[in-house]
Amino acid sequence: MSNPWVVVAATVVIIALSAFFVAVEFALLGARRHRLEDAAPRSRSARAALRSSSELTLLLAGSQLGITACTLALGAVTKPAVHHWLTPLFAAWGAPYWVADVAGFVLALILVTFLHLVVGEMAPKSWAIAHPEASATLLALPMRAFMGLTRPVLRWLNALANRCLQAVGVEPVDHIEAGHDPATLRHLVEHSVNVGALDATYSTQIAGALELETLTVDALVPPGARPTAVAADATAADVRAASVASGHLRILVRDGGAGAETAEGEVTGVVHVRDTLLLDDAAPVAPVARAPFVLDASTTVHAAISLLREAGEQLALVRRDGRTLGVVTLADVLHRLLPEPVAAVD
Repeated sequence: MSNPWVVVAATVVIIALSAFFVAVEFALLGARRHRLEDAAPRSRSARAALRSSSELTLLLAGSQLGITACTLALGAVTKPAVHHWLTPLFAAWGAPYWVADVAGFVLALILVTFLHLVVGEMAPKSWAIAHPEASATLLALPMRAFMGLTRPVLRWLNALANRCLQAVGVEPVDHIEAGHDPATLRHLVEHSVNVGALDATYSTQIAGALELETLTVDALVPPGARPTAVAADATAADVRAASVASGHLRILVRDGGAGAETAEGEVTGVVHVRDTLLLDDAAPVAPVARAPFVLDASTTVHAAISLLREAGEQLALVRRDGRTLGVVTLADVLHRLLPEPVAAVD
């Protein structure tokens, strides 16, 4: 191929294709799945990017196949042509033919490598890393078309790669694990405080939120706590009086004839003071009491929040081995996160 314009045009196309495959690879590795999911309902390209992120190893196989093909094409088309052009030029300057041939080969290799490395790889990689979701969405449809054409080959290559991984004890995956673990996030918070990028007053709240993944509900129960309770035969007046005295809206009901200030007896129910407003003072509260929501002491606070929300509850009994340790409320979680006083909801 001696026509310089044909060689230049072919080189531009090959480098552009290489840039495309490099950008696809780094875009899908850097894109946040939840952002693609947010855009999916209104964007066909975002939906295509989501499908590609679900078969990551196949997409990477396609990207690597494309990059390798482009590299070979540059070596087969551009490098020999540039070598062919430069060798006579050096020979015309009086250099021996073997010197001119070696100099042409080396300069052609350097030039082609520079174009491929900088224009075909580093520039698109930087763009894809800087704008992962935008680049993943923009390039998704043409990449899906390429994968559709080469899927049998990609599956075969991917299967070979997976066997190599399994042979050394590594389990291959087909999707990206999103997010960071709490330990990594805590390290980032500490580093941000140390370098002055995060106000120290906020670090406690963020650290408290991360702690909810491992903190268990029994840690929220104050030692020796005595939840406000009334006896099983208590009246509406007793519940209202207990609510006024304690400031709590939900009052425990205990058996054994225990009074409102006693922590003895098993909890048999929970009554909300609003359920007593239409009752006579002497009316028993047992009919309006509800069964208590119970959490095991080993339940993490993060899981407890989800369980309380699903059950529509604000208060839960914390028990260990059948023994009631106390109660926790959503207000207790807020107090853990926010040092400032918050309104009680129990």
